[in-house]
Amino acid sequence: MNDKIHHGRNIKRFREMMGIKQEALAFELGEDWSQKKISLLEQKEEIEDGLLRQVAEILKVPAEAIKSFNEEAVFNIISNTYNSESKDHSTLIASSVNYQPTFNPIDKLIETMEENKKLYERLLESENEKLQLLKKMLDK
Repeated sequence: MNDKIHHGRNIKRFREMMGIKQEALAFELGEDWSQKKISLLEQKEEIEDGLLRQVAEILKVPAEAIKSFNEEAVFNIISNTYNSESKDHSTLIASSVNYQPTFNPIDKLIETMEENKKLYERLLESENEKLQLLKKMLDK
């Protein structure tokens, strides 16, 4: 079994969970970034700490989450929980539902959606500015 954590794949998973497109992440990272560069980043097994922290901040997740998220471990936990040999239904439910967040997940979801909306609005505004600039250049 390969225990190596794939940073790029984890960035992609968190980005997709947050509903953020590659273009939007590229926009937030700055002028040097493009959708293609994000795609290449997501293919890298290991990403340098500085960039990893930047991406984590944009995705609103701890950098350690990207560094340590292991899909196999998550599948093993889920599999072990739901493949329990226990005949006692309440024991199975109790062992599988032990997640108790210290925040309201719905509030976090709404907050994330609002942040995504602002991100897309900034991206649209940037595209409109480019369009206006192109129109000015064509008029000259």
